[in-house]
Amino acid sequence: MRKGFASLFSASLVVALAFAPSDGLSGYDASCIPVQISVAARGDGDVKEPSLDEPTAPLPDSAKGKGASGKFRATVPVYFHVVSPDGVVGNVTDAQIADQIRVMNLAYNGAYGGAKTGFSFTLAGVTRTVNADWFNAGPGSPDERAMKQALSTSAPEALNYYSTTAGVYLGWAYLPGLSDSRMYLDGIVVDWESMLHTSTRYEGRYDLGLTAVHESGHWLGLEHTFFGGCNAKGDFVADTPAERTPTSGCPLGKDTCAEPGADPIHNYMDYSYDECYFEFTAGQTSRMQDHFAFFRAGD
Repeated sequence: MRKGFASLFSASLVVALAFAPSDGLSGYDASCIPVQISVAARGDGDVKEPSLDEPTAPLPDSAKGKGASGKFRATVPVYFHVVSPDGVVGNVTDAQIADQIRVMNLAYNGAYGGAKTGFSFTLAGVTRTVNADWFNAGPGSPDERAMKQALSTSAPEALNYYSTTAGVYLGWAYLPGLSDSRMYLDGIVVDWESMLHTSTRYEGRYDLGLTAVHESGHWLGLEHTFFGGCNAKGDFVADTPAERTPTSGCPLGKDTCAEPGADPIHNYMDYSYDECYFEFTAGQTSRMQDHFAFFRAGD
């Protein structure tokens, strides 16, 4: 059963989405496919998930199935890039950044429920930039490229976290496997108003800091739980029940596929409200560990 945010964050802190492709059923495990960017639309409207024409390397078969041994531990350095249009809007405080890192660590440690993934995140640095074009940059835009070329640090080993208004989205992320020449694109872009205690814009929906958990799940190699719909491969993880459609809100009992198991609405890689989220599965843990070890762990 999920543990409540309030109890875990009573003195500190306690979806938020972003997310990878739902439209490409072929290819993530096929060689040289376009990089899918995970994108969540704001509010309760249609989720828009563009894919960019960026080739990505597949995870080799020889690198699969090595995760979830119980001994895996990885500390991911996070470079937090705060971008504001005027030095005021979106200029989140150091305390709010620390809260966001704490939310990520609680989620990846299974504190809300689900598997302990073996991942932890530590703040390695903060940059602050005033640039209205970068603040409003959308996925695949010249402004996104300019922002990341200027700010990207230590990719792919480190997580570059870009705090902006994320265009018209809650956020987006690139999957592992970008080429060296395009590695500057690596990282996650997250709407600053989805962070804990920064804004009331998404109150009751996407305001507990879990958008970054969803996006970093993509950064570590996870697809959406509804990726592939009801087909046999689905999201390439055996212990996430098949799901035909993304979730909005927290509709208990939602079940869109004939295969066993209700839709995994509590999984961080669905599109549920933040308060509905509480887990990664053991299979997702293994997939993230495999991708990290191959693409991000360094020599």
